[in-house]
Amino acid sequence: MTHPMPAAAAEQPRKPRPLWLTSAITMIAIAAGLIAIEVIDNLTPHHDLDANGIEPRQVGGLDGIIWSPFLHGDWAHLFGNLGPGLVLGFLLLMARRFLVVTGIVWVISGVGVWLTAPAYSITIGASGIIFGWLTYLLIRGIFNRSLWQILIGVVVFLIYGSVLWGVLPTDEAISWQGHLFGAIGGVVAAWHLAGRDRRRRAPQALPSSGVGL
Repeated sequence: MTHPMPAAAAEQPRKPRPLWLTSAITMIAIAAGLIAIEVIDNLTPHHDLDANGIEPRQVGGLDGIIWSPFLHGDWAHLFGNLGPGLVLGFLLLMARRFLVVTGIVWVISGVGVWLTAPAYSITIGASGIIFGWLTYLLIRGIFNRSLWQILIGVVVFLIYGSVLWGVLPTDEAISWQGHLFGAIGGVVAAWHLAGRDRRRRAPQALPSSGVGL
């Protein structure tokens, strides 16, 4: 003889996936997507996908702002970005700031490259976004006045701070413009989000009673 399961037991809600696990899966999926794109690019006769990068001051090159972070010159270029990118992206996801910060950095870095990169060049790679993630994590604690975030920034600086030299024009084959404007985008994102969070925490103004003195 069988007995029906109590409704309360049958309808127990599934436990939400831990944030760290969701963040890790998201970054692994992004890495897999970038690797797949590089595989496809290597299957083309002349790395044809790479021609879709940012072409400075050309109207037809504006769409490269969208495609550039997905494209890399070779495997060394890709894996050089994936190393720090996986860690910094994971930290941003844990902070629940990934989409907003990435969007701000993406636009500022891409537009900056389009305006200032050498003529007749094509810029590709995700390093501008990675520089933005880095500077955001480094200084957000200052804007937020958060000791915990400042300590995280110190740890991030000790590990990745040396890459900030990449904002200087030390190698003509490297887009220092993308690095520089990406870093600026990270600062802008930290400033913007800190101000937004403060406004949200501010107490609502009491309604006026309509009585003047």
